[in-house]
Amino acid sequence: MSIYSSPLEMLYKWEQETPDKVFLRQPINDKWHEWTWKQTGEEVRKMAAALKGMNLPAGSNIALISKNCAHWIFSDLAIMMSGHVSVPMYPNLNAETIKLILEHSEAKVCFVGKLDGWEAMRPGVPAGVRCISFPFYTEPGYETWDELVKGVKPVEDDVVRLPNEMATIIYTSGTTGMPKGVMHSFHNFSFTAENAVKLINIGNSSKFFSYLPLCHIAERFLVELGALYSGGSIAFSESLEKFPKNLAEVQPTVFLGVPRIWSKFQQGILGKMPQKKLDIFLNIPILSSIVKNKIKKGLGLSEATNIFVGAAPMPASLIRWFGRLDINIQEAYAMTENCCYSHVTLSGKIRIGCVGQSLPHVQVKLNEQHEVLTKHEGLMLGYYKEPQMTKDSFTEDGYLRTGDEGKIDSDGYLQITGRVKDIFKTTKGKYVAPAPIEMKISVNEDVDQVCVVGDGIAQPIAMITLSEAGKKKAKEEIERSLAETMKIVNPKLDQHEMLKRMVVLKGDWTVENKLLTPTLKIKRNEVEKIHRGKYEMWYSSSTEVVWEN
Repeated sequence: MSIYSSPLEMLYKWEQETPDKVFLRQPINDKWHEWTWKQTGEEVRKMAAALKGMNLPAGSNIALISKNCAHWIFSDLAIMMSGHVSVPMYPNLNAETIKLILEHSEAKVCFVGKLDGWEAMRPGVPAGVRCISFPFYTEPGYETWDELVKGVKPVEDDVVRLPNEMATIIYTSGTTGMPKGVMHSFHNFSFTAENAVKLINIGNSSKFFSYLPLCHIAERFLVELGALYSGGSIAFSESLEKFPKNLAEVQPTVFLGVPRIWSKFQQGILGKMPQKKLDIFLNIPILSSIVKNKIKKGLGLSEATNIFVGAAPMPASLIRWFGRLDINIQEAYAMTENCCYSHVTLSGKIRIGCVGQSLPHVQVKLNEQHEVLTKHEGLMLGYYKEPQMTKDSFTEDGYLRTGDEGKIDSDGYLQITGRVKDIFKTTKGKYVAPAPIEMKISVNEDVDQVCVVGDGIAQPIAMITLSEAGKKKAKEEIERSLAETMKIVNPKLDQHEMLKRMVVLKGDWTVENKLLTPTLKIKRNEVEKIHRGKYEMWYSSSTEVVWEN
């Protein structure tokens, strides 16, 4: 038997010890709805009984597609309690990808929850998949949660799943190709969550704010498992528009943001208080603390003691900028395949530019290509139905190949220097790693996103999209700003890495146009597919800064 408690065992613990403490809080039409641990247990036990009543084969795959809400958590726990495997999906997938995942996973049932535009996604559900819709977000033609649990006798036993049983299949958003189904066991969840919660020192007064997709390992691990293993509470965001208001209302103690969120926060602050004015205030002792507290409270971070950034590299300058406001951002590094358990920067040990030291019981090393390899008890069981792909993802001695290139200093701090697979070759026969160059360019506040490329040309060029601040400026001002950035960046690069051109693209890269993953990483292959044919023309331009026609 595992020395670690499973997510279900943690639910039973809080049901017994703190039944009347609020676990979940969700705003619906600006009104907060709350569920205690006892009420959560009741909902989960009733739905688990309903799922058991369907007489599915043991360990059947049950899909879940919804934005973050209380019933997402209820569904996940009910799937566990009923003896099945959860298959969570991103809430903004197109019908084609939904069909691929549901067919590949052979899901028998699908929970359909809080979504925008389900009508366009609905054709992706294969015939024969039984759909259940959530309260507050009922989809016509489906059985509803409330109908299904009405009159059902809840599961009374404290069902315990075995450590080696499969708990979930997480289809990665992936920056390339068909999503891969990463399989994790109950032991993987238990081992990683219990060790992480002890290390980052969170307890039953911790408040989590859930807005990044729960189907993604980072949100599920930090927020769902973090709250289950600490006894803390989770509050949800109602919508993108109400996100700032909800965050300010909640004032979480634990917060995770991707780099683009932090950029948006910075733009919002500077929109109200220009940098020069902010600098003056921060240099006056009494005013400085008033201004910092006001900004933190306005953002919703006045009580936050663990503030994380992950999913993509964040410019060091942006971390320093927030540090001046006493918002100390901790970089974290992990992936779906290692159950979001690899490296983290602890709040008292921030070393900017590094993603921290390895978590307890994690072995880490670099191979000849400087690829980061990790090993611990929580590594994936493999990719669902992909034995060869699974084999290729591990070294002979059992280390997971991350695909990331890195450096480890004498204190064990890891720095990610790029992607092993993202390296491209220019016509001069020289290899270029784009990620470090992109980080240097993204310091420019006029730049929102950047993708450095160089296939078929002699020197790299940088394709950029403009930030909200940049879009408001005159063309000449942007050209001066980008030319200045090139002057600063190029001397820091080797000769073969130096940028020849900056190309300002017309549109944005978004999740909707499929150029960003749901965790806001650039799908480099897709962006290149669209623009590769123009590289030579842009390269041959007579100006340093080129505008897409």
